[in-house]
Amino acid sequence: MDLNTLDEYIRFTLEEDIGPGDITTAAIISEHRSASARISTKQPLLLAGMKVAHHVFEILDPTVSWNARRQDGERCPAGAVIALVTGNAQKILAGERTALNFLQRLSGIATITAQFVAAVAGTDVKILDTRKTTPGLRPFEKYAVLMGGGKNHRMGLYDHYLIKDNHIAVAGSITAAVKAAQSHYKPGQLIEVETETISDVKEALKANADVILLDNMTPQEVKKAVGIAKGKAQLEVSGNITLQNIREYAETGVDFISIGALTHSAPSADISMKIDVEDSIDQSRK
Repeated sequence: MDLNTLDEYIRFTLEEDIGPGDITTAAIISEHRSASARISTKQPLLLAGMKVAHHVFEILDPTVSWNARRQDGERCPAGAVIALVTGNAQKILAGERTALNFLQRLSGIATITAQFVAAVAGTDVKILDTRKTTPGLRPFEKYAVLMGGGKNHRMGLYDHYLIKDNHIAVAGSITAAVKAAQSHYKPGQLIEVETETISDVKEALKANADVILLDNMTPQEVKKAVGIAKGKAQLEVSGNITLQNIREYAETGVDFISIGALTHSAPSADISMKIDVEDSIDQSRK
């Protein structure tokens, strides 16, 4: 994760939370007070967001000491200490919520992604995310998917062509839409078409689409599409995929399964920060 690029995102979230100042901390704690804090898991999880959390404290206090006990992509049991933070007490408390928000959100996404990846183990299927992300947090959330063992679909509308139902409706047909995209695409880009029926799949194949998205099809329909495609195009399944049914879809022989729930429905992981009082010193009294 390129923190130089993401620095502005982190600063925005800090401004959102701190605004003109943390009035509670400023009223209670001396600006000269130092503190040490433990960040710990309260549930089993797959960790993501450590570099982001570190950078939150680093922005507030460039002299902060960050001792990472665990790394992104690592499975952690409940009760694991994942980091120790030492520095200015006011700055640590001001950054606590923002740092935890990132850790909880990203670890939640990584954890559920890992569950879907495990569910298709032994097949050649790759688990993809979608653009159904929290506004402003897409780079972070897609990073978390990678930590969970998934793959990123396109980052935005600029990566490769994805012709969906509304594009087809305006263009008039799958064939017309694909032909228009082919007249504009550049080497390295892919043209993907969303299909809803086997008839759509046949038309997309005839139009020479690179990837065919099988939207909300049953496993039986997907298996039939795999037989028709016979390697002429890559196939992606999407729509109403759950941990209970994903294995059946994976065993049809498709190449990808995309799951919006990885980012739009992942529950945040339970992670907390506690000040170690015995390690916290009021420097003004020394």
